Amino acid sequence: MEIGFSVTQLEIIFKAKPTLLSADLENIIKPKINILLDFGFSADEIVEIITKDPLILHSSANKRVIPSLSVLKGLLGSTAKVVEIAKVSGWYLRSDLDESLLPNIDLLTSCGVAMEKIFWLMYYFPRFMLQKPETMNKYVEKADKMGADRSSKMFIHSVLVVGQMNKENWELKMKAFRELGFSEQDIFQVFRTQPQVFAVSAEKIKRVKEVVLATGKYDMSCIINDPASLSRSIEKRYKPRIQVLEILEGKNLITSWPSFSALCKMTEEKFFERYVRPYYDEVGEVYMTKSAISGKREEDKAKISGSTKAAIVMAEIITKAPRHWTKRHRQKLRNRPERIRALCPDPLNRPCSNHLEPTSSRSRKT
Repeated sequence: MEIGFSVTQLEIIFKAKPTLLSADLENIIKPKINILLDFGFSADEIVEIITKDPLILHSSANKRVIPSLSVLKGLLGSTAKVVEIAKVSGWYLRSDLDESLLPNIDLLTSCGVAMEKIFWLMYYFPRFMLQKPETMNKYVEKADKMGADRSSKMFIHSVLVVGQMNKENWELKMKAFRELGFSEQDIFQVFRTQPQVFAVSAEKIKRVKEVVLATGKYDMSCIINDPASLSRSIEKRYKPRIQVLEILEGKNLITSWPSFSALCKMTEEKFFERYVRPYYDEVGEVYMTKSAISGKREEDKAKISGSTKAAIVMAEIITKAPRHWTKRHRQKLRNRPERIRALCPDPLNRPCSNHLEPTSSRSRKT
């Protein structure tokens, strides 16, 4: 094709929609491509969008593609934003937006949902926004019945949660909450104030309960009083922190554990500073290999303070240190984070292990 599809992309398209092989190139396929080009899509953007959703080529130009482009331009205000949302989902170009998207927007705005939030839904939950208005209305009614407050910013999240679960999953979720000890009033309160918790699977709810209660430090009331704890990562948050605290308590290095709320909500930086950095010999390797801090994105790491950056990179270096490093080597490095800061002004983004090889006794002075 002149537009620039690669052989691989054509294979993807025809595998997804084999009937396109017999489609009329001049009357079926090219008109859709020309419409998108004329609207302002680049050739590369068209290739990307059609490869992701070949059904666009089978949609009616006059009844679907052109009207959809017009509606989206009116809503979003620019061709660039229309291109962006078409990349999110080809459904926006092959659905009857006058019969789905626009009535749903009207319904949600009548419930007090801001347009900014509706645009967010369009980008992240396209199928939710493109369902039948009757279905959306049922979700709103159910959210109302559960006590969701239309004046709250959480209202749209309540509607979204209702829409993401079928009746069977909903019953399983309600059962899981009851087994935790939540009363009906507790469940309604969580739905009103923290509806995202309902997006947690019943299986994860069960696992969080098991991990938390196994410590012997916290009971069911802790979870009931802090339902957002159910959404925390078991592998990256609970297990590494609990293991660190158990080791420290076993060696009489701490006399008490943090409150359950603190255990859940404490930032990685704060937990590291309070429970890992002072006892790195005992718990450093455990924490650095299992916690979320080991997998942090670079932009997240950039937010960490300089002193803690140095401590983290020092911990990473020590964890990966050669076996011939003695305990004295490790301790000397641990006691001198300023050396790491000097060698690595931005230690999480600059390799510095080459500067930190253990030196001989003659050259250890700095």
